[in-house]
Amino acid sequence: MEEIVTQLEMTAADQLNPAPLVDGVALRTIRPGPLIRELHLRIGTPYRWPSASRGDEEWDRWLAAPHREYRLIEYQGEVAGAADFEAQPGNDVEITTFGLVPEFVGKGLGGCALTLVVADAWALPGTRRVWLHTSTLDHPNALPNYLRRGFRSFSHPL
Repeated sequence: MEEIVTQLEMTAADQLNPAPLVDGVALRTIRPGPLIRELHLRIGTPYRWPSASRGDEEWDRWLAAPHREYRLIEYQGEVAGAADFEAQPGNDVEITTFGLVPEFVGKGLGGCALTLVVADAWALPGTRRVWLHTSTLDHPNALPNYLRRGFRSFSHPL
């Protein structure tokens, strides 16, 4: 199957269509380190994320990015996933990672977790656009979740 990448954006914070809150879902800001790499492997390997096969030097560069922020997605105190986003020139913020570890996929946490991550991205001072990309290799619920939260495609007709 050929991979199709879709780029999605929100151009105003009020475009976020929040999912219902799920009791016990929270974000925790963390510093870059080995846990980020471990979570990328756990989350991304089933979907062949490039980050799941980065070498040490690539990981060092990724974790050293000065404007990237990291979040743990937690559910009832357990690590359920990870997200990170990066401020870019022009006051854009790219969500560079969003995903749940396999044991928390399919439990109804993704919409709430994405809502929290997008709200954090919009909270960065001066943000004028939040964007991300997904592909047909990602979880089948990824694109529908992004669309339900208010993202719209700017690179590929849906």
